[in-house]
Amino acid sequence: MTTLFISDLHLEEQRPDIIEIFLQFLSREAGQIDALYILGDFFEAWIGDDDISPFTSKIIQALNAATQQTPVYIMHGNRDFLLGKRFLRATGCQLLPDEFVINLYGTPTLLMHGDTLCTEDKKYLKFRKKSRTWLYKKLVSLKSLASRRDLAARMRAASREHARTTADYIMDVTQAEVEHIMLKHRVQHLIPGHTHRKAVHQFDLKGQSATRTVLGAWHEFGNVLVCEGNGQRKLVDFSG
Repeated sequence: MTTLFISDLHLEEQRPDIIEIFLQFLSREAGQIDALYILGDFFEAWIGDDDISPFTSKIIQALNAATQQTPVYIMHGNRDFLLGKRFLRATGCQLLPDEFVINLYGTPTLLMHGDTLCTEDKKYLKFRKKSRTWLYKKLVSLKSLASRRDLAARMRAASREHARTTADYIMDVTQAEVEHIMLKHRVQHLIPGHTHRKAVHQFDLKGQSATRTVLGAWHEFGNVLVCEGNGQRKLVDFSG
């Protein structure tokens, strides 16, 4: 009885090493686990389900093979919120809402990408609110693939500059928001990604022990949260 959680792979054609680590991971684990959850930013950028290339086709085919054996759930991140129905049909993945509670072997657990927990990053949250609207997505979809690729490149560059020039505490989660969202969903365990600051945080939540397990980004190697049916949880780094 094992469930796996990953986030922030930022898969892109320019990083074949990370692609290969993911493909090996997926091939190794499919059929051996209860479920795999991908909590956002699976791709470095996703400009639409019509952007078919050898790179995207390889990932889609691998996911399709995996979902024949194991349920795979996916969330939108801030880099791939345009993942749509065509991608889901092709892969067999099941899309989760931004906040989703599962019963993790007897422990109610809240899953999030985690970007909405960074309430001090007001510039990003303003953009997020606009970019999630039906109108924004529709306007983007009407652009040519070349225009969307250019837009994605400019947005990635702006994101890197924002991260470089913004204080760490602004880019990290706000503890008050973490506690608010956990109380809202009545959970003592939260699993987010987004910040790339893998860690297990223990804290008091209205007199009860609570845990926030932050998933790591796949920069040089993979990172997965392994949750066993006996209650054991471990963040594991791996390559190959």
